Amino acid sequence: VTTNIPPPAMSTASICVLALTAASAGAFSAGRPATALARASATRRVHSSPSLQMNIFNQLMGAGYAEPCVMGDESIMSEKAHGTSDVPVQESLRWNCDRETADRICNFNRHYAEYAGYWDGATSFLKEEGPESGEITFYDSNTGKPLFVAPRGRSWEDFVRESKAHGWPSFRDEETIWDDVRVLPNGEAVSLAGTHLGHNLPDGKGNRYCINLVSVAGKPQQ
Repeated sequence: VTTNIPPPAMSTASICVLALTAASAGAFSAGRPATALARASATRRVHSSPSLQMNIFNQLMGAGYAEPCVMGDESIMSEKAHGTSDVPVQESLRWNCDRETADRICNFNRHYAEYAGYWDGATSFLKEEGPESGEITFYDSNTGKPLFVAPRGRSWEDFVRESKAHGWPSFRDEETIWDDVRVLPNGEAVSLAGTHLGHNLPDGKGNRYCINLVSVAGKPQQ
């Protein structure tokens, strides 16, 4: 007698984790929906990383992301004088970042991003910075307030390698200046001034903030 035994059913929690991981990855890639490849990749990440499962499951349950991530709410991104911010981006941005692109992404956008690889292919970032730069401070392109410092707790090579692998500058918790950075329940990373920065896409190492370079290419406040 041949019996067709159905595969074991995924738990509701596993399905939720898989769906959110795939959706988050797709949301950051120029707003395109998650593809089959992204879903397969998400499956591999979920099954190989229990800490990632727990991080995203906690978010689904309303517990937010793992500390020291500081959560915020939608009021931060309310309509203001210039989109979600009070001011436009600075006139001259660092690393030859395009101002029009920056203003659109920072102030009139919640889900889209500069294209993958923009930071190392279309800007002068890797030409101007290197191991000799030490810890680089990244400033809000609108306000000039410090938001990230990198590399911290790892080498320059590690920072660049991870950022290239994901397509955007990727920061960790200890590289984030929580005085002015918040993460919303849907994973969107923003500044307290209302600047859209990117998204938190946790991996097996913990929180990973994939950030648009155009959003953190400001010059420090005078």
